[in-house]
Amino acid sequence: MTVIIVEDEKPAAEKLMKSLASIDPNIQVAAVLPSVKDTVSWLHQNPVPELIFMDIELTDGLSFRVFEKVSINCPVIFVTAYDEYWQEAFEHNSIDYLLKPVKMEKLEAALKKYDKVKQYFSANYQNLVNWPNTNPAGSFKKRFLVKRGTDYQSIRTEDIAYFYAAHKLVCMVDNKAQKFILDQSLSDIENQLDPAMFYRVNRKYLLNMSAIKKIKSYPKSKLLLEVEPPLHEEVIISQENVSAFKAWMGQ
Repeated sequence: MTVIIVEDEKPAAEKLMKSLASIDPNIQVAAVLPSVKDTVSWLHQNPVPELIFMDIELTDGLSFRVFEKVSINCPVIFVTAYDEYWQEAFEHNSIDYLLKPVKMEKLEAALKKYDKVKQYFSANYQNLVNWPNTNPAGSFKKRFLVKRGTDYQSIRTEDIAYFYAAHKLVCMVDNKAQKFILDQSLSDIENQLDPAMFYRVNRKYLLNMSAIKKIKSYPKSKLLLEVEPPLHEEVIISQENVSAFKAWMGQ
């Protein structure tokens, strides 16, 4: 099995490498990467490994930024000294969240979990491949039941302008600028919506195509979106996501 380690503390990286070797000598560490920048660069130039061990607080920011810049389709085991990021971690391919100092039995359990996940998806590969073709259009979510005060309200999906994450909450805004708080993660909501209608433009925003009113050029080959109802901050498409976003808009 090929893995990479994203870790900015050399002693921690070396300890993890030794622990992995003692658990399974067949584990090959393809790279040890100390920063968001180095990780993005490596992933752009190399095949995605089978598994990633990833610290969260790196020298140049949170490792979650990696997922904004490059597509990662392999499982991730987060290894960190902080417990406040666990919820966000599970929005980014996480199959486990280990706290430093990592105990050997916890690491072994995480690797066993990886093996179970791998076996499951290998056994169900054909079903996964055929899923987009067998998923009927009507299976996408048509309405959201939301609470406003003491009352409940049903909002049609086509009347939703966008969803966004802020301060560990996810909010939904309709085309009348009404805001509602939801008890689901942005990733869970994304999986329920028609991808032809909604697009995850970055880690924070999930937009309805109809809410995008203007697309402007932005420095460093990025794009700036103007949406309706308007937001109080800029919505930026990163350089790495520009091609995919243009393809989605032109479908």
